[in-house]
Amino acid sequence: MKPQPPPQRAAAAAGMKPELIGWLLAAPAVLFLIAWFVLPAAQTLYLGFGARTEAGVMLHGLTLDNYVRAFSTDLYWRVLLRTVRMATAAAIVSAIVGYPLAWAVARGSPWLSRAVTLIVVAPLMVNVVVRSYGWSAILSRNGLISWIAIALGVADDPPALLYTEWAVLIASVHVFMPFMVLPLAGAIGRIPPSVEHAAIVAGAGPLRCFLRVTFPLSLPGLAVGIPLVFSLTAAAYVTPQILGGNFAPLIGTLIEQQVLTLHDWPFGAALASLLVVLVLVVNLVFIGVIGRRLSGWAATPA
Repeated sequence: MKPQPPPQRAAAAAGMKPELIGWLLAAPAVLFLIAWFVLPAAQTLYLGFGARTEAGVMLHGLTLDNYVRAFSTDLYWRVLLRTVRMATAAAIVSAIVGYPLAWAVARGSPWLSRAVTLIVVAPLMVNVVVRSYGWSAILSRNGLISWIAIALGVADDPPALLYTEWAVLIASVHVFMPFMVLPLAGAIGRIPPSVEHAAIVAGAGPLRCFLRVTFPLSLPGLAVGIPLVFSLTAAAYVTPQILGGNFAPLIGTLIEQQVLTLHDWPFGAALASLLVVLVLVVNLVFIGVIGRRLSGWAATPA
Protein backbone atom coordinates (compact mmCIF):
# COMPACT_ATOMS: atom_id res chain seq x y z
CA MET A 1 0.00 0.00 0.00
CA LYS A 2 1.23 3.49 -0.81
CA PRO A 3 2.61 5.17 2.35
CA GLN A 4 0.53 8.09 3.66
CA PRO A 5 2.02 11.47 4.62
CA PRO A 6 2.28 12.25 8.39
CA PRO A 7 -0.91 14.44 8.61
CA GLN A 8 -3.01 11.73 6.98
CA ARG A 9 -1.50 9.04 9.24
CA ALA A 10 -2.26 11.18 12.30
CA ALA A 11 -5.82 11.79 11.10
CA ALA A 12 -6.34 8.10 10.42
CA ALA A 13 -4.96 7.19 13.86
CA ALA A 14 -7.33 9.66 15.53
CA GLY A 15 -10.30 8.49 13.48
CA MET A 16 -10.73 11.95 11.90
CA LYS A 17 -10.86 13.10 8.31
CA PRO A 18 -7.81 15.05 7.04
CA GLU A 19 -10.08 17.95 6.01
CA LEU A 20 -11.32 18.27 9.57
CA ILE A 21 -7.74 18.32 10.86
CA GLY A 22 -6.99 21.18 8.46
CA TRP A 23 -9.98 23.18 9.66
CA LEU A 24 -9.01 22.64 13.29
CA LEU A 25 -5.46 23.83 12.62
CA ALA A 26 -6.73 26.94 10.85
CA ALA A 27 -9.40 27.72 13.46
CA PRO A 28 -7.17 29.81 15.84
CA ALA A 29 -5.97 32.07 13.02
CA VAL A 30 -9.50 32.41 11.61
CA LEU A 31 -10.95 33.28 15.02
CA PHE A 32 -8.17 35.81 15.63
CA LEU A 33 -8.86 37.53 12.29
CA ILE A 34 -12.61 37.57 12.93
CA ALA A 35 -12.18 39.05 16.43
CA TRP A 36 -9.51 41.65 15.64
CA PHE A 37 -10.11 42.49 11.99
CA VAL A 38 -13.53 41.51 10.64
CA LEU A 39 -15.61 42.66 13.62
CA PRO A 40 -13.82 46.06 14.05
CA ALA A 41 -14.06 46.67 10.30
CA ALA A 42 -17.77 45.81 10.35
CA GLN A 43 -18.31 48.11 13.34
CA THR A 44 -16.50 50.95 11.55
CA LEU A 45 -18.59 50.42 8.44
CA TYR A 46 -21.77 50.41 10.57
CA LEU A 47 -20.78 53.62 12.37
CA GLY A 48 -20.22 55.30 9.01
CA PHE A 49 -23.96 55.06 8.31
CA GLY A 50 -24.85 56.76 11.60
CA ALA A 51 -25.22 60.42 12.50
CA ARG A 52 -24.24 62.90 15.22
CA THR A 53 -26.46 65.57 16.66
CA GLU A 54 -25.31 69.09 17.48
CA ALA A 55 -25.19 68.07 21.15
CA GLY A 56 -22.67 65.34 20.29
CA VAL A 57 -25.06 62.38 20.64
CA MET A 58 -24.49 59.61 18.12
CA LEU A 59 -27.55 58.26 16.35
CA HIS A 60 -27.29 54.79 14.90
CA GLY A 61 -29.12 54.07 11.71
CA LEU A 62 -28.75 53.86 7.96
CA THR A 63 -28.02 57.17 6.28
CA LEU A 64 -25.69 58.22 3.49
CA ASP A 65 -25.28 61.78 4.79
CA ASN A 66 -21.67 61.20 5.85
CA TYR A 67 -20.64 59.93 2.42
CA VAL A 68 -22.53 62.71 0.65
CA ARG A 69 -20.75 65.20 2.91
CA ALA A 70 -17.35 63.66 2.10
CA PHE A 71 -17.84 64.02 -1.65
CA SER A 72 -19.74 67.29 -1.70
CA THR A 73 -17.53 69.34 0.62
CA ASP A 74 -14.58 70.87 -1.19
CA LEU A 75 -12.14 70.40 1.71
CA TYR A 76 -12.76 66.68 2.14
CA TRP A 77 -12.84 66.07 -1.61
CA ARG A 78 -9.47 67.77 -2.05
CA VAL A 79 -7.97 65.75 0.80
CA LEU A 80 -9.17 62.50 -0.82
CA LEU A 81 -7.65 63.53 -4.15
CA ARG A 82 -4.41 64.57 -2.45
CA THR A 83 -4.23 61.19 -0.70
CA VAL A 84 -4.60 59.33 -3.99
CA ARG A 85 -2.08 61.61 -5.70
CA MET A 86 0.53 61.35 -2.94
CA ALA A 87 0.17 57.57 -2.59
CA THR A 88 0.47 57.12 -6.36
CA ALA A 89 3.51 59.39 -6.56
CA ALA A 90 5.19 57.58 -3.64
CA ALA A 91 4.61 54.21 -5.31
CA ILE A 92 5.98 55.38 -8.67
CA VAL A 93 9.05 57.10 -7.20
CA SER A 94 9.73 54.08 -4.98
CA ALA A 95 9.59 51.80 -8.03
CA ILE A 96 11.96 54.02 -10.05
CA VAL A 97 14.46 54.48 -7.22
CA GLY A 98 14.02 50.99 -5.82
CA TYR A 99 14.70 49.05 -9.01
CA PRO A 100 18.48 49.77 -9.10
CA LEU A 101 18.66 49.06 -5.38
CA ALA A 102 16.83 45.77 -5.83
CA TRP A 103 19.18 44.89 -8.69
CA ALA A 104 22.17 45.54 -6.41
CA VAL A 105 20.65 43.34 -3.71
CA ALA A 106 19.85 40.48 -6.09
CA ARG A 107 22.78 40.62 -8.53
CA GLY A 108 25.51 42.58 -6.75
CA SER A 109 28.56 41.20 -5.03
CA PRO A 110 28.03 39.79 -1.51
CA TRP A 111 29.37 42.86 0.27
CA LEU A 112 27.36 45.24 -1.95
CA SER A 113 24.19 43.21 -1.49
CA ARG A 114 24.56 43.24 2.30
CA ALA A 115 25.38 46.96 2.38
CA VAL A 116 22.42 47.96 0.21
CA THR A 117 20.08 45.70 2.18
CA LEU A 118 21.20 47.29 5.44
CA ILE A 119 20.75 50.81 4.04
CA VAL A 120 17.29 49.99 2.71
CA VAL A 121 16.05 48.23 5.85
CA ALA A 122 17.63 50.69 8.32
CA PRO A 123 14.65 53.14 8.31
CA LEU A 124 12.40 50.38 9.67
CA MET A 125 14.62 50.16 12.76
CA VAL A 126 13.94 53.79 13.75
CA ASN A 127 10.73 54.92 15.39
CA VAL A 128 8.43 56.68 12.94
CA VAL A 129 8.17 59.79 15.15
CA VAL A 130 11.96 60.12 15.45
CA ARG A 131 12.32 59.54 11.72
CA SER A 132 9.73 62.19 10.87
CA TYR A 133 11.26 64.79 13.18
CA GLY A 134 14.64 64.04 11.61
CA TRP A 135 13.22 64.83 8.19
CA SER A 136 11.60 68.00 9.56
CA ALA A 137 15.04 69.20 10.66
CA ILE A 138 16.51 68.40 7.23
CA LEU A 139 13.70 70.00 5.22
CA SER A 140 13.17 73.13 7.31
CA ARG A 141 14.21 76.59 6.10
CA ASN A 142 17.45 76.36 8.12
CA GLY A 143 17.91 72.64 7.46
CA LEU A 144 20.56 70.67 5.65
CA ILE A 145 19.06 71.01 2.16
CA SER A 146 18.77 74.81 2.46
CA TRP A 147 22.34 74.99 3.77
CA ILE A 148 23.64 72.95 0.80
CA ALA A 149 21.68 75.08 -1.68
CA ILE A 150 23.15 78.28 -0.21
CA ALA A 151 26.68 76.82 -0.07
CA LEU A 152 26.52 75.79 -3.74
CA GLY A 153 25.09 79.15 -4.77
CA VAL A 154 21.92 77.59 -6.14
CA ALA A 155 19.68 79.96 -4.16
CA ASP A 156 20.30 82.78 -1.72
CA ASP A 157 17.05 82.20 0.14
CA PRO A 158 15.81 78.69 -0.73
CA PRO A 159 12.18 77.95 0.09
CA ALA A 160 11.43 75.57 2.93
CA LEU A 161 10.18 72.16 1.91
CA LEU A 162 8.67 71.54 5.33
CA TYR A 163 4.85 71.57 5.50
CA THR A 164 4.52 70.87 1.79
CA GLU A 165 3.50 67.85 -0.25
CA TRP A 166 7.15 67.43 -1.27
CA ALA A 167 8.13 66.84 2.34
CA VAL A 168 5.47 64.16 2.77
CA LEU A 169 6.50 62.51 -0.51
CA ILE A 170 10.21 62.45 0.31
CA ALA A 171 9.66 61.01 3.79
CA SER A 172 7.09 58.46 2.56
CA VAL A 173 9.46 57.16 -0.12
CA HIS A 174 12.26 56.91 2.46
CA VAL A 175 10.06 55.10 4.97
CA PHE A 176 8.31 52.64 2.65
CA MET A 177 11.19 51.93 0.25
CA PRO A 178 11.95 48.51 1.83
CA PHE A 179 8.47 47.29 0.89
CA MET A 180 9.35 47.98 -2.74
CA VAL A 181 12.98 46.87 -2.83
CA LEU A 182 12.64 43.53 -1.05
CA PRO A 183 9.85 42.07 -3.28
CA LEU A 184 11.63 43.38 -6.37
CA ALA A 185 14.93 41.84 -5.24
CA GLY A 186 13.19 38.51 -4.70
CA ALA A 187 11.65 38.63 -8.18
CA ILE A 188 14.93 39.63 -9.86
CA GLY A 189 16.83 36.98 -7.94
CA ARG A 190 14.53 34.27 -9.33
CA ILE A 191 15.30 35.23 -12.95
CA PRO A 192 17.91 32.77 -14.31
CA PRO A 193 20.91 34.68 -15.70
CA SER A 194 20.98 32.19 -18.56
CA VAL A 195 17.71 33.67 -19.88
CA GLU A 196 19.28 37.11 -20.17
CA HIS A 197 22.45 35.66 -21.70
CA ALA A 198 20.35 33.82 -24.28
CA ALA A 199 18.58 37.06 -25.23
CA ILE A 200 21.91 38.85 -25.66
CA VAL A 201 23.32 35.98 -27.75
CA ALA A 202 20.17 36.14 -29.90
CA GLY A 203 21.00 39.75 -30.77
CA ALA A 204 19.16 41.79 -28.16
CA GLY A 205 21.06 44.75 -26.79
CA PRO A 206 21.18 45.54 -23.06
CA LEU A 207 18.18 47.88 -23.21
CA ARG A 208 16.06 45.49 -25.29
CA CYS A 209 17.08 42.59 -23.05
CA PHE A 210 15.91 44.56 -20.01
CA LEU A 211 12.61 45.69 -21.57
CA ARG A 212 11.69 42.32 -23.15
CA VAL A 213 13.15 39.85 -20.63
CA THR A 214 14.19 41.23 -17.25
CA PHE A 215 11.43 43.76 -16.69
CA PRO A 216 8.50 41.45 -17.59
CA LEU A 217 9.90 38.67 -15.42
CA SER A 218 10.27 41.08 -12.47
CA LEU A 219 6.68 42.34 -12.69
CA PRO A 220 5.53 40.01 -9.86
CA GLY A 221 7.81 41.99 -7.55
CA LEU A 222 6.27 45.27 -8.73
CA ALA A 223 2.81 43.73 -8.31
CA VAL A 224 3.63 43.29 -4.62
CA GLY A 225 5.68 46.43 -3.98
CA ILE A 226 3.53 49.09 -5.65
CA PRO A 227 0.26 48.14 -3.87
CA LEU A 228 2.13 47.92 -0.56
CA VAL A 229 3.70 51.36 -0.88
CA PHE A 230 0.44 52.86 -2.13
CA SER A 231 -1.57 51.38 0.74
CA LEU A 232 0.92 52.35 3.45
CA THR A 233 1.27 55.91 2.15
CA ALA A 234 -2.48 56.42 1.81
CA ALA A 235 -3.09 55.18 5.36
CA ALA A 236 -0.12 56.99 6.96
CA TYR A 237 -0.80 59.43 9.79
CA VAL A 238 2.35 60.34 11.74
CA THR A 239 4.55 61.32 8.79
CA PRO A 240 1.95 63.52 7.03
CA GLN A 241 0.95 65.11 10.35
CA ILE A 242 4.51 66.09 11.30
CA LEU A 243 5.83 67.02 7.85
CA GLY A 244 2.65 68.22 6.16
CA GLY A 245 0.70 69.65 9.07
CA ASN A 246 -2.49 71.47 8.13
CA PHE A 247 -0.98 72.60 4.82
CA ALA A 248 -0.81 69.14 3.19
CA PRO A 249 -3.04 66.80 5.22
CA LEU A 250 -3.88 63.30 4.05
CA ILE A 251 -7.00 61.36 4.87
CA GLY A 252 -5.39 59.83 7.98
CA THR A 253 -4.96 63.30 9.48
CA LEU A 254 -8.57 64.12 8.58
CA ILE A 255 -9.84 60.97 10.30
CA GLU A 256 -7.86 61.80 13.45
CA GLN A 257 -9.31 65.32 13.55
CA GLN A 258 -12.87 64.10 13.15
CA VAL A 259 -12.60 61.38 15.80
CA LEU A 260 -10.34 62.86 18.49
CA THR A 261 -10.81 66.61 18.04
CA LEU A 262 -14.39 67.03 16.80
CA HIS A 263 -15.67 63.73 18.29
CA ASP A 264 -17.61 63.07 15.10
CA TRP A 265 -17.26 59.30 15.11
CA PRO A 266 -19.79 58.59 12.32
CA PHE A 267 -18.08 60.90 9.84
CA GLY A 268 -14.63 59.64 10.88
CA ALA A 269 -15.84 56.05 10.39
CA ALA A 270 -17.19 56.99 6.95
CA LEU A 271 -13.82 58.47 5.96
CA ALA A 272 -12.04 55.35 7.26
CA SER A 273 -14.39 53.15 5.23
CA LEU A 274 -13.72 55.26 2.14
CA LEU A 275 -9.99 54.84 2.71
CA VAL A 276 -10.30 51.04 2.92
CA VAL A 277 -12.47 50.89 -0.20
CA LEU A 278 -10.10 53.22 -2.06
CA VAL A 279 -7.06 51.10 -1.24
CA LEU A 280 -8.83 47.86 -2.13
CA VAL A 281 -10.09 49.20 -5.47
CA VAL A 282 -6.68 50.58 -6.48
CA ASN A 283 -4.94 47.34 -5.52
CA LEU A 284 -7.44 45.17 -7.39
CA VAL A 285 -7.23 47.36 -10.49
CA PHE A 286 -3.43 47.38 -10.45
CA ILE A 287 -3.17 43.62 -9.90
CA GLY A 288 -5.65 43.09 -12.74
CA VAL A 289 -3.65 45.34 -15.07
CA ILE A 290 -0.40 43.55 -14.18
CA GLY A 291 -2.06 40.17 -14.69
CA ARG A 292 -3.33 41.14 -18.15
CA ARG A 293 0.05 42.58 -19.05
CA LEU A 294 1.83 39.39 -18.03
CA SER A 295 -0.64 37.33 -20.06
CA GLY A 296 -0.07 39.61 -23.06
CA TRP A 297 3.69 39.29 -22.82
CA ALA A 298 3.42 35.53 -22.49
CA ALA A 299 1.25 35.33 -25.61
CA THR A 300 3.40 37.72 -27.70
CA PRO A 301 6.24 36.01 -29.64
CA ALA A 302 9.71 37.38 -28.93
